[in-house]
Amino acid sequence: MHSQDTSEDSRVLLIVDDEENLRHVLRVILEQSNFRVLEATDGVDAIQVLDDHPEVGLVLCDVRMPRMDGMAFLDAVAGRGLNVVLMSAYGTTGTAVEAISRGAVDYISKPFRPDEIRVCLDRLKGRQALEAENQRLRAAVDAPVSLGGFVGRSAGAKSVISLVEKVAAYPTTVLLTGESGTGKEVLARALHSRSDRARQPFIAVNCGAIPESLLESELFGHERGAFTGAVRAHPGLFEQAHGGTLLLDEIGEMPLALQTRLLRVLEEGRVRRVGGQKDRACDVRVVAATARNLEQMVEEKLFRDDLFYRLRVVHITVPPLRDRLEDVPLLVDALLLRVGERLGVDGLQVSDSCMRVLISYSWPGNVRQLENALERALLMAEGSVIDVGDLPEELRPATTALPAEPQGDDLSIKRHTASLERLLISRALARTGGNRSQAAQLLDISYKALVYKIRGYGLDSE
Repeated sequence: MHSQDTSEDSRVLLIVDDEENLRHVLRVILEQSNFRVLEATDGVDAIQVLDDHPEVGLVLCDVRMPRMDGMAFLDAVAGRGLNVVLMSAYGTTGTAVEAISRGAVDYISKPFRPDEIRVCLDRLKGRQALEAENQRLRAAVDAPVSLGGFVGRSAGAKSVISLVEKVAAYPTTVLLTGESGTGKEVLARALHSRSDRARQPFIAVNCGAIPESLLESELFGHERGAFTGAVRAHPGLFEQAHGGTLLLDEIGEMPLALQTRLLRVLEEGRVRRVGGQKDRACDVRVVAATARNLEQMVEEKLFRDDLFYRLRVVHITVPPLRDRLEDVPLLVDALLLRVGERLGVDGLQVSDSCMRVLISYSWPGNVRQLENALERALLMAEGSVIDVGDLPEELRPATTALPAEPQGDDLSIKRHTASLERLLISRALARTGGNRSQAAQLLDISYKALVYKIRGYGLDSE
């Protein structure tokens, strides 16, 4: 007999027991707790009820029944996502342990009091709430994050974004370090846009791109007649960025003589033009960026230690793309939008095989190289879908080195297979920059198998 209550708010529970009186007692208890109750006499009947009523989420099932007992029922419904509570009048500790090991969520001994059933269901409800919260937290951890074009779901990307968000509102100096092309300027702009300076200027200058003779004037300005060719007064970048943010990119290229002047500006908040006689107030937040190792430069007396510590009030290290390859699909989506907007093309996407190549590449030029590769591939593509053949040559999987047929008289399948396998493993390791986890995915074998084969072929040293 099946209940006819179809209320969407009620919980649906199936009782499986060959004793009609027990089913009746349980029905009364459960309906008082706002369950919609279905019934079955044994495991075979229960499976039919489950097939007819996929909304069932909870099952109270006896262990001893004709045709199909409770243990066999557990095996039969494995994978359906059901919460099954087993009941038995002949139970032992061993029976309970076996029931739990085979997928039951709880075990109740007969005879039981009504409050025992309610306690069991309350316990299950609490467990389900905890599992739901865990799933929510896992989803939050796995969810991608984005900050002004810097996107990712890797731990490295999230750590960087978290730091930027924490310090953006404060005027303190920030030092961004990382390889060229990792997105340091993107993060500097994010620091600016999330501060109370967002409506004021953001100015970026590459300290390595301006000749030393001009850099001082460019940064601090000059007065008329300060040097030959100075026909009019010129406010420097610090004055131009007043109230806003100044990004000193490639700060490691700044000459030592200018480092002294920069330190003074940072400490006093005032700047004096070249050839000038008075200081001018300058309220500027400085963000410095470099791909060089400033600590090593300090040790080698190539960079002032006092300036280094003044710049490194907050230090954010931006990881290279090869260390966060899991972010590549998100970056591809974001970059395709940007490239498509720049070229006037929309609806761009990459094929699955192309994405596998992009994920497996080590990206020595980081995100900048990825963007350039996508732009070039788009120009080569026939339509809006980029395929492997559209990628730059250095990204495409090599196809010429694999032997088409055995050379000489050696027809040993075993030796030729080993040779080919060793070559494929070497190529996968080279393409992933030595990352064995990524190489195993590329080779379609387990990590453990790859490590075994690397040792077997003597590739450890390589």
